[in-house]
Amino acid sequence: MASALETLCGQAFGAGQIDLLGIYMQRSWIILFAACFALLPLYLYATPLLKLLGQEPGIADLAGEFTMQVMPQMFSLAINFPTQKFLQAQSKVGVLAWIGFAAFVGHILIIFLFVNVFKWGTTGAAVAYDISAWLVALAQLIYVVGWCKDGWSGLSWLAFKDLWSFAKLSIASAVMLCLEIWYFMMIIVLTGHLEDPVIAVGSLSICMNINGWEGMLFIGLNAAIS
Repeated sequence: MASALETLCGQAFGAGQIDLLGIYMQRSWIILFAACFALLPLYLYATPLLKLLGQEPGIADLAGEFTMQVMPQMFSLAINFPTQKFLQAQSKVGVLAWIGFAAFVGHILIIFLFVNVFKWGTTGAAVAYDISAWLVALAQLIYVVGWCKDGWSGLSWLAFKDLWSFAKLSIASAVMLCLEIWYFMMIIVLTGHLEDPVIAVGSLSICMNINGWEGMLFIGLNAAIS
């Protein structure tokens, strides 16, 4: 849903209305936090939903447990994505790269500590994911507030103006991206109906993660160029 912000911030920056960037970003925060609360039932009831879709109980239980544990990460995205688009619109991608690199290194250390040292298993992985996501979001927010005085002039009530028109554009962007992702994710759900679903789903998940790493190169180039 933050993709709408990319268009609006780009237009505002191109028109020299840099002060609007902060207002657009705050407006996006409001909409994305509302969307996070709207999505909470899917996180809370992931296990019964997966079982309803015919998934193996062991997979559904573990996936549902992990989903609930990463709920804090979802809320970090409501800050992460808008601040990211805010900075990208001003071509301040260098700071995003450094924050991302620091988070990457930190995440490796945290997940090694929680999973390998503390032996927390998937719970440790979820906690590490939550911590890393919030560190990235807060680092970007601190940079925006502290070093982007042109685009950020403080909290404004104008952020609550024209929320519906902004939300419609955000929803349209979300639907477009979700359709691209959902058909890909449905492969995993369908794989859960194969024989020995634990091995099938696990193997496919590994392959899709590797594919995701490869795709990050092109996604990063696209984000930097745009």
